[in-house]
Amino acid sequence: MTLFSRRLARLLAGTTIPVALLSASLVAGPTAHATELDQVLNLPLVNRLADQAPGGVHAALPTDLAELTELVDAARASGRSAEEYAALLFQYRLVQATTEAGIDLAAWDPSAGFTPNRTNMMKSYRYYENFQINHRELQWAGMGGMVGGDFGGGIADIELVNSIYGLPGLQEMANTVITAVESAFGPAATAQLPAGLRVLAERAGELTSEDLDWFIRRVVIMQKAIFDDLMPMHYAYTHEGLAAIEEFHDAGLVPDDVLSAWYDVASGDPERIAAGNTALLRREQDTVVGDLWNDTRAYRGGLGEALTYAMTLVGSPSIAGVPALREFDPIVVTGTLPDGRTAALTTPLPAWDWSIFDQRWAYVSTELLPRYRAMVENDYPGLVDALRVPYERQFESQRATARIPQLLEEVATGTRLTVN
Repeated sequence: MTLFSRRLARLLAGTTIPVALLSASLVAGPTAHATELDQVLNLPLVNRLADQAPGGVHAALPTDLAELTELVDAARASGRSAEEYAALLFQYRLVQATTEAGIDLAAWDPSAGFTPNRTNMMKSYRYYENFQINHRELQWAGMGGMVGGDFGGGIADIELVNSIYGLPGLQEMANTVITAVESAFGPAATAQLPAGLRVLAERAGELTSEDLDWFIRRVVIMQKAIFDDLMPMHYAYTHEGLAAIEEFHDAGLVPDDVLSAWYDVASGDPERIAAGNTALLRREQDTVVGDLWNDTRAYRGGLGEALTYAMTLVGSPSIAGVPALREFDPIVVTGTLPDGRTAALTTPLPAWDWSIFDQRWAYVSTELLPRYRAMVENDYPGLVDALRVPYERQFESQRATARIPQLLEEVATGTRLTVN
């Protein structure tokens, strides 16, 4: 029974209508249905990155799965090009994914901040991990789910303990490093330090609760943006195969390289599977959240860089063998001492910023990807056991608050000047 037929049946229930009028209503049915479809064709995906409004990709699209199913079926049967019903198709796949994950898309509002979205965040990452558990080739999803606990735990700390990013100890630590560099090599040498560290030292005192709330909302928006972009494809692939991804491509929803990535993921060849998942990860980090991170770093005249650098300071993925972010490419400042000797000052702080794509991708491609792939290929049962851990436990085990005292101690004892 079509959506129109169900509505007509409800209208007619318990009502006596002349045959002629009933016949006219039935004749009008296809026209009414076509009109309903016309209203949801050629819509722009104005909320594809989840940064404009709650819910789906366009406010005119329904979030009821049965209604979306009928509209998509009608669009396909109409002979229209997939590009004409692209937004409708995207919304349909997104609602399928959120329904399977146990999330109410219509009520999913990342701009509300972390606490109202905590449950949705954990359901999202649980959903990612389930794809890896049930489909060995879906490595992007498994790694995203595992790292999601680290990410989510850090965001929880920002909201529940605002002092993480306004913490006087972090600002004092940054000033201590800057002072050590100036004392050794002069003020000009501080230009070798990452900009985020300098902003943290100079402007952390300007941060307000409103700034922290804004930062939280931006990061939660990114989390939903990634789900919205990648999970509809994962749902389509696991339920209907590559033909469903090809429809996404025909609709202009994904470019050629993403379609090729899915062919690689489905190939059964370990090298191609790894390449396909790498392409999906690059899409996530560049196409989906690249500009969102850039905007976050530029917030309030560059004050956002104190926040993105501080996030890099405390980040620590739980994948075996992957170093904490601060341990990858640590700071080394070189220069000439007052007596003419050359020297190097090293400190266990990152010389990079997670929000900068090229720097983020260097870490992801050389540390996260190869080590996660090794887990899939060499110890898949052990990986599955780790992924099956209740997500609440995964989430809480990665709270950044526990790392702050250790970080301060490491900087205090690990900053060294080595004379050549």
